[in-house]
Amino acid sequence: MIEIKLQIEWDRGESPFVDHRYSRRHLWRFDGGMQLPASASPEIVAEPMSDPSAVDPEEAFVAALSSCHMLWFLSIAAKQGFIVDHYLDEPMGKMETNSLGKFVVSVVTLRPVVSWGGDQKPSAEEVSHLHEVAHEACFLANSVLTRVVVEST
Repeated sequence: MIEIKLQIEWDRGESPFVDHRYSRRHLWRFDGGMQLPASASPEIVAEPMSDPSAVDPEEAFVAALSSCHMLWFLSIAAKQGFIVDHYLDEPMGKMETNSLGKFVVSVVTLRPVVSWGGDQKPSAEEVSHLHEVAHEACFLANSVLTRVVVEST
């Protein structure tokens, strides 16, 4: 078992609370020392109660899935002797109401673009297979109900 520890901190400050006009801005502190400002999405909670310059949980969810997939992809490519020079993904999450009437991240689409180095470059079929294996190995993809789609180019 691996424990994942971090700290999430919010402080009301001087703002009222029960009128729901309090700030949603808060701080994520990770075990390595990184701190990241976070907030509710301004698409969910209007400004100024939200902070559009901060990361919202839905963005972090999509980013975490993309990052997990990329890390597995790089590892698997290296094990197969392929050299990855550059990896760029512009993932997108889609939020909608599910069959129970709840607003959910229903699909996350990963769009990785990979640049290869070295003499041995994988075929399109091999790249597709690398993404399939990475998706199957990703801890986060295995942990969620959200459909994760990989559109490799």
